[in-house]
Amino acid sequence: MTATVGDTPHKPVLRVSGVTMRFGGLTAVDGVDFTVGEQEIVGLIGPNGAGKTTFFNCLTGMYVPTAGQVIYRGTPLSGRPDLVTKAGVARTFQNIRLFPNMTVVENVKVGRHCRTTVGALSALVRGPKYRREERETEAQARELLDFVGLADAADDLARNLPYGDQRRLEIARALASDPGLLLLDEPTAGMNPLETAQTKDLVFKIRDRGLAVVVIEHDMRFIFTLCDRVAVLVQGRKLIEGSPAQVQHDERVIAAYIGTPAGSEQQA
Repeated sequence: MTATVGDTPHKPVLRVSGVTMRFGGLTAVDGVDFTVGEQEIVGLIGPNGAGKTTFFNCLTGMYVPTAGQVIYRGTPLSGRPDLVTKAGVARTFQNIRLFPNMTVVENVKVGRHCRTTVGALSALVRGPKYRREERETEAQARELLDFVGLADAADDLARNLPYGDQRRLEIARALASDPGLLLLDEPTAGMNPLETAQTKDLVFKIRDRGLAVVVIEHDMRFIFTLCDRVAVLVQGRKLIEGSPAQVQHDERVIAAYIGTPAGSEQQA
């Protein structure tokens, strides 16, 4: 099976089979299948409490699924976030998680740590290999800041950035790990219309660099004008998956967001 964008088949980057996450008697994610193709942008939407961020946590090793499997480029992912990142899956968070007292460029350099090879001894004595990797990491971090539009703020403290710029910095830090798949958890939350439009353009640029992207978002206009496919989670289950046009006109999706009449039943 291959994922598709339009009429063009794409080899799957990510294949999720039957992922379930239970917390005691609560099933937060229930048997979800999910596929992302090369250079595909896939949206993940659903009402509050639908299990979207929990699903992301299962993909990135923050949670070990109760059942099911997550496979990235043919290799099952472990339950360790550091190993998932090293494998090529990076993410941002619903709530910004920067190092506020570090500079903007230092925050991006932190994201590059999983790709460095210098040992503790070389770092301690600041040997030639350490200095070479530091120069390379600095150059790569500044290139990414230019890519997301933050080159002029490289030496500012992260805490002094406007909110929208902090969101872009978090994306730059995720890109520093050199991923093949980027997961964005509500990247436009709290943004004004101009910042939202800039974020959409940035996601397209990221896709054009060769990455696949999965986006959780509540802004439906953003999702439906950005994504190749959209999947809808409701109460931990995948309700529907298809093109933006198919999803936004599906009666079950409309019912999930605005509610169903009393006495009626919604089929998942």
